[in-house]
Amino acid sequence: MQAHGCCFNKNMSRKITAIKVQKRNPQRVNIYLDGEFAFGLARIVAAWLQVGQELSEEKIAALQEEDRNEVAYQRALKFLSYRPRSEAEIRANLKKHDVSKIRIEAVLARLREIGLVDDHEFARLWVENRSEFRPRGRYALRMELRQKGVQEEIIEETLAAVDEDALAYKAAQKKARRLRTRDFDEFRKKMYGFLSRRGFTYEITSSVIQRIWEDTHHQIDYQEE
Repeated sequence: MQAHGCCFNKNMSRKITAIKVQKRNPQRVNIYLDGEFAFGLARIVAAWLQVGQELSEEKIAALQEEDRNEVAYQRALKFLSYRPRSEAEIRANLKKHDVSKIRIEAVLARLREIGLVDDHEFARLWVENRSEFRPRGRYALRMELRQKGVQEEIIEETLAAVDEDALAYKAAQKKARRLRTRDFDEFRKKMYGFLSRRGFTYEITSSVIQRIWEDTHHQIDYQEE
């Protein structure tokens, strides 16, 4: 008799008596079964539900599983809304919120499918942004991309097109405007430290320092005349 009762409860259907939008989160609804609050769902998951519909326990479990997938997906979208992210960053963020490994991979597959996650594009945009606003050498860029979890082959492919001489000169130009000195040794020491911290090699740094010194001080001498 007990076994029969167990099977009956598992297959028993419950009727939806109300679907109410949550006050604090209009993107979610509360589902009431047989006159009592049962669980919450994302509106997109609950879109096909209606009052009077009957749900089996199996269907309820499937809805709740789909809702957990949707919550994880929406969390990833929010994380992506601030700036582009690598796959490793998204994994780490979702793991921090106790999302299971299987669910994380499902979210990433969904994001890849619609083009919102692409480590090749992420690496390209990262280098492009750095080159525009904070020029760095290949070494520094490589370290940054590794920290973001980008695979080594993607990093090397992305950095192959980087013109370190041009980037070093661009960075040095900005720095030179703030170095008000007529002493070359002092200028070289400060500029070398600055460019080295940006990940540029000694060879590139030495060449750029001489070039930027000549360019900036030629302009000063010309203006003084």
